[in-house]
Amino acid sequence: MNKLIAIEHVTAAYGQKAVLQDVTVTLFEHDFLGIIGPNGGGKTTLLKVILGLLRPVAGAIRFYQNGREVPSLNIGYLPQANQVDRKFPICVREVIASGLAAEKPWFRPFSREQNRRIDDVVRQMGLGALAGRPIGELSGGQLQRVLLGRSIVSRPQVLILDEPSSYVDKRFESHFNGLLEEISKESAVILVSHDMRMVLPMVKHIACVNETLRYHVPTDVFTKNQLELDKEWVDLRRY
Repeated sequence: MNKLIAIEHVTAAYGQKAVLQDVTVTLFEHDFLGIIGPNGGGKTTLLKVILGLLRPVAGAIRFYQNGREVPSLNIGYLPQANQVDRKFPICVREVIASGLAAEKPWFRPFSREQNRRIDDVVRQMGLGALAGRPIGELSGGQLQRVLLGRSIVSRPQVLILDEPSSYVDKRFESHFNGLLEEISKESAVILVSHDMRMVLPMVKHIACVNETLRYHVPTDVFTKNQLELDKEWVDLRRY
């Protein structure tokens, strides 16, 4: 199986404070990697390194396509918290369509194929009846579905979700899990969470991060007994 991202002995810091130390993780094509660990343990910092938002002070991150190293990948990202101006006059479909902005020349309309992709994602997110509604009229869960749609409409090679349990409403949760399984057939997925119930049923590999990398193992060897031995690494209050 070809690798997509190789994180090699990465150390990352904010100023003089090291948040990650000597972390090595590999993401493969069609992988589904769950990153777990306590709050403040460096999970979101690791995502920033992958996204190029934070340069590591040591180590390297490399991207690959078809077995060859490339400068970057198409990565879809839904952060843990979004600052959205609900008063901005834009509707649900327009927000999702903005995820294709990099593919469209300025002042040119979307192509027929691009419009089809946008409409497909609107339906996937269960937002067909709300496609023309202004985002200011949406519930929090509905808005997060819109932002998730924006992150996948470009068909990214890698999709990164930071704490998805914090923005998926209960009515959409079962559909969301099925949607992730569908997405993972075309894209590698990185799912960051401290909620074991969210991570374990879906992922293929688990990486536990708390400043360093505790382990990076296939899900089938990641057991409840292992969690009980690592209470200092993982917040088990929701398990």
